[in-house]
Amino acid sequence: MRASRLISLVLLLQARETMTAAELAQELEVSERTVYRDVLALSAAGVPVYADRGRAGGYRLLGGYRTRLTGLTRDEAEALFLAGLPGPAGDMGLADAVAAAELKVLAALPPALRDAPARTGQRFHLDVPGWFRETGPPPWLGELAGAVWRDRVVELRYRRGDREVTRELSPYGLVLKSGIWYLVGRVGDGYRTYRVDRVTGVEVRAETFARDEGFDLAGYWREQAEAFLRSMLRAEVTVRLSPAGLRQLRHTADAPFAYEEALAAAGEPDEQGWVVTRLPVESLVVAYTQLLGLGPEVEVLEPPELRARLAEATARAAARYATSPPSPPSPPDAPGGQPPETAGQR
Repeated sequence: MRASRLISLVLLLQARETMTAAELAQELEVSERTVYRDVLALSAAGVPVYADRGRAGGYRLLGGYRTRLTGLTRDEAEALFLAGLPGPAGDMGLADAVAAAELKVLAALPPALRDAPARTGQRFHLDVPGWFRETGPPPWLGELAGAVWRDRVVELRYRRGDREVTRELSPYGLVLKSGIWYLVGRVGDGYRTYRVDRVTGVEVRAETFARDEGFDLAGYWREQAEAFLRSMLRAEVTVRLSPAGLRQLRHTADAPFAYEEALAAAGEPDEQGWVVTRLPVESLVVAYTQLLGLGPEVEVLEPPELRARLAEATARAAARYATSPPSPPSPPDAPGGQPPETAGQR
């Protein structure tokens, strides 16, 4: 978001030549203090922004400075249009803004790169929602996206179980995960996460909030996602794994860190190469399904009830395969005693 604001600041100065900090703050819907920080950041990056003092003063760009989309490689240009895939932007009500921005970027590109959007669209398509989910955006997503962009305080009505709660918060960001939108907001001194499809009402206040520029949305989400997964892994099993089973465990464990913890806890291999380790799992029911998929490459040592259940499943499978398979039924004869015609005989 800050990068977009910095570009907007430069474009405003290009268009109007001189603007005061108050005018820039009003246009960008931020505080004057934020404008001062942004101007320092632009100067540090080499953009020639200068301040003229006096009653007619303000910020301006030295020497008719202009931004140009020169020097872009083909990979960079195509990646630029790939970043603007319309699905999530459309959900937030920004489809028209994205389309207009793409047209402006396209007009500024050298002729040799103007096929970038067509090449990207022919090669990549982003279909975010998971299977068997409704594809429409949540009802209040547009209002929340607007509040996030403008740093507006919101009053949120939220469905929690069988009751509705109300929270006043500062909306810091939106996250799209597996087709589900989440709102990250600051309540008091801490941050909380809300599923947008459980929001039942939003009131956007005129009041703005001072954003913590040190807040890292991506980092926060990574921490919360891992904490959520760890909170689900409430049980632990002790298993003995063959070398093949240890390799396959990477694909059957609940989460990457569960596999890494099992790997770290593994003892020294025995004469056959098997190791004993502890594996975090969501529940014994889930562990049964996961470990059953490893077949003969795993032996459950603890808990006894899971070992007994897998032993019983293994015995049933062995009994089933110990008998000869039944003969397949003969195809019915066609009228007149001739076998039916197949597609390959036509």
